[in-house]
Amino acid sequence: MYIHQLKGWPGFAWNKEELHSLLTEIHSRTGRLLGKMETLGFELQDEAILHTLTQDVIKSSEIEGEVLDEQQVRSSIARRLGMDIAGLIPADRHVDGVVEMMLDATQHYDESLTDDRLFGWQSALFPGGRSGLHKVVTGAYRNNTKQDPMQVVSGAMGRKAVHFEAPAAERLASEMQQFISWFNEENKVDAIVKAAIAHLWFVTIHPFDDGNGRIARAITDMQLARADETSQRFYSMSSQIRKERKGYYEVLEATQKGDLEITEWLQWFMQCLLSAVKATDELLADVLTKAKFWKQHGNTVFNDRQKQMVNKLLDGFDGKLNTSKWAKITKSSPDTALRDIQDLIEKKVLEKEAAGGRSTSYMLVIAGS
Repeated sequence: MYIHQLKGWPGFAWNKEELHSLLTEIHSRTGRLLGKMETLGFELQDEAILHTLTQDVIKSSEIEGEVLDEQQVRSSIARRLGMDIAGLIPADRHVDGVVEMMLDATQHYDESLTDDRLFGWQSALFPGGRSGLHKVVTGAYRNNTKQDPMQVVSGAMGRKAVHFEAPAAERLASEMQQFISWFNEENKVDAIVKAAIAHLWFVTIHPFDDGNGRIARAITDMQLARADETSQRFYSMSSQIRKERKGYYEVLEATQKGDLEITEWLQWFMQCLLSAVKATDELLADVLTKAKFWKQHGNTVFNDRQKQMVNKLLDGFDGKLNTSKWAKITKSSPDTALRDIQDLIEKKVLEKEAAGGRSTSYMLVIAGS
């Protein structure tokens, strides 16, 4: 039996004493983090928010095995938030859809969750009504039959492992009405605990043909924004879940096959959240490095290709930068790429890496590093 089949569902229970120290540390660290961010200027805050939301969108999709273009995601978010960011590029409608869902959840966290709002989120994830080659029901809850139950599975064809089976489609209207009413109402449950329960509860119901995991994480971010009482996001729960994906699925499966005492799930969720908040110290250091760089080059002239590549290097370039990679990423010729690079070397923005090899590579010049 799965937890949604148990008598008393969804009457979750947990040991408050076992969660007390974790909750105290999370509230303390998030409070200090928000205070630290308030001391930064608006430009640095915007850069931190843009980086966090970009990673949240990308990593939430990666958990489901989907890889989004980082620059498209970043550009889509910046445009929707009205940020004046150099090197923006067009984003396809699928990327825009994922971004729209996440921003609606976090920027309008104080608005009520409704069936229609959830339908809009799920439709935005699948603008063509398809998930890969498969047609999916969008803008409505799933309508599968008892002969074709909603199962969460993994593994190759013929060797699939069933992690759990969701409630039947005929239960969805009442299940979602109960969930949405609980989510919207003010209750005595700690805001962080509520985020963890909301995530588990929604994943258990699994109300859509596809997109349930991403929507569950959007709901989680929405509740965490309520907990922080701000739409400004400086830590990414999805990024941390991506790092701990194996443990995430293991604890979810164990909880689905357990009872309604969910202390173990709450502890895992809170440890993951605490790690996400701690990781923001690294984010802040990166943001300050970028701010320092652009201040240093406030009077330097860059073309659009150079702005794009410098931002990629500042965000953490994968591997070594050479002329062929520059040409491929910027969709330019090798000669144009070389001219762009040589121009930046003359302006003391780039320098050749000391290590030799078949291909010369280049790195950013960061003052004081």
